[in-house]
Amino acid sequence: MHPDLYRQMLRARAYEVAVADLWRRGLISGEMHLGTGEEAVAAGVVTHLRDGDGLALAHRCSPPLVVRGVPLVRMLRELLGKPDGLGHGRAGHMHLFSREHLAGSSGVVGASLPMGAGLALAASRLRPRRIAVAFTGDGALNQGMALETLNLAVAWNLPLLVVCIDNRWAIATRSADVSGGEPGERAAAFGWQTARVDGRDVLAVHAAAQTLIGRLRKGRKPAFLLATCPRLDGHFLGDPMLRMARQPLTDGRELLGEVAGAATRKGGDLLRRVGGVLRMTRLLVQARAGAERDGRGDPLQQARDAMARDPEVRDRIEHEVHDEIASALEAALIDTPGGVDA
Repeated sequence: MHPDLYRQMLRARAYEVAVADLWRRGLISGEMHLGTGEEAVAAGVVTHLRDGDGLALAHRCSPPLVVRGVPLVRMLRELLGKPDGLGHGRAGHMHLFSREHLAGSSGVVGASLPMGAGLALAASRLRPRRIAVAFTGDGALNQGMALETLNLAVAWNLPLLVVCIDNRWAIATRSADVSGGEPGERAAAFGWQTARVDGRDVLAVHAAAQTLIGRLRKGRKPAFLLATCPRLDGHFLGDPMLRMARQPLTDGRELLGEVAGAATRKGGDLLRRVGGVLRMTRLLVQARAGAERDGRGDPLQQARDAMARDPEVRDRIEHEVHDEIASALEAALIDTPGGVDA
């Protein structure tokens, strides 16, 4: 395990743990979509980027931005709605942008692919041997603009790497139920060079990304990396499906009772539909619970276990990351009432 990969994964996780705490304390408003469980993909890919490379992200953008080196204080200030945040406090966590890093995100599903194509087109015209990377989810590949990008990027031979993080669910819908074909096969049909990797294994992701990005810098056709991994905090913080998986006797009973109760209130055909909802809910809860029971479900724990051969380096990295995040939080909360715990 390379120490820097572990450091970047830990930085991404520690940042999001801090964000989750701020959100639960009511200091950040709105839904919060975190990328916990995706740190190995972010670290394995983004550590290959150079100055002048572009980065197009979806709404779950924190891990790649942290690894890219976007200032943590300005990211936190943005989430807190402060005027000195990345987007002057107006963008929130789904639309973070850093001009200095050629990195931006969008809450529009599927938009990261055409954004990435634009960055790749600019790179091909203005910055030789520079590339663009677009992160997306498996569910977003059903969007028209995503499929159009798969076509156009090959037609124009753009230096674009699409990283598809596949957890097999599109919010609460099984991807297989609404998608024709496996994501990598779709890309290959358009002529992309493709690779598939276990997104929990940072070394495997790093090696696959190195190969694909190396080819892109030499002018090869666009590349598509499919990384499979769970999303540990569900679709958003407070995800009811995850609450049901973790607390089946309390939250699970309450939430399922609400769904089942609708059948008796409405009657008719709704009974059949509610039965379908209950079956789908059961499948989703089982999937969430299975990911949590799987000892290999958390990529950060895997990386930490791999660092056991050098405990002094591991402990030093953990101490430094803790101090970095604590300092960023203190700076970000300096003028926020109730922001600092007693």
